[in-house]
Amino acid sequence: QVQLVESGGGLVQAGGSLRLSCVASGRTGSGYAMAWFRQAPGKDREFVASVSWTTGNTYYSDSVKGRATVSRDTAKSTVDLQMNSLKPEDTAVYYCASGRVSLYSTTRREYAYWGQGTQVTVSS
Repeated sequence: QVQLVESGGGLVQAGGSLRLSCVASGRTGSGYAMAWFRQAPGKDREFVASVSWTTGNTYYSDSVKGRATVSRDTAKSTVDLQMNSLKPEDTAVYYCASGRVSLYSTTRREYAYWGQGTQVTVSS
């Protein structure tokens, strides 16, 4: 069992930055990937970025590539998502997810564990 708690969301102007953090407790480690998803009103939950818990390798969606950096700190059991050059279309609830999956797993159903989400609102 894995428990995930996100923090760091808020209101930011377009062009600004935010850093989201996810604290993981329970079973994590070899073979696990940690990911960030987001869900805007009326839309499906979409993959944003992932990081291998073991290697630290990362993978990004095309929509955030070049603007986002995902990282993990195994000592603190945290996964962070740094988002820069934010756009109004980045507005969504951002979720941290975990699962014994590939780094390249990008669908919601592949991840077994989810946080409660944190709201990010980007004003124009």
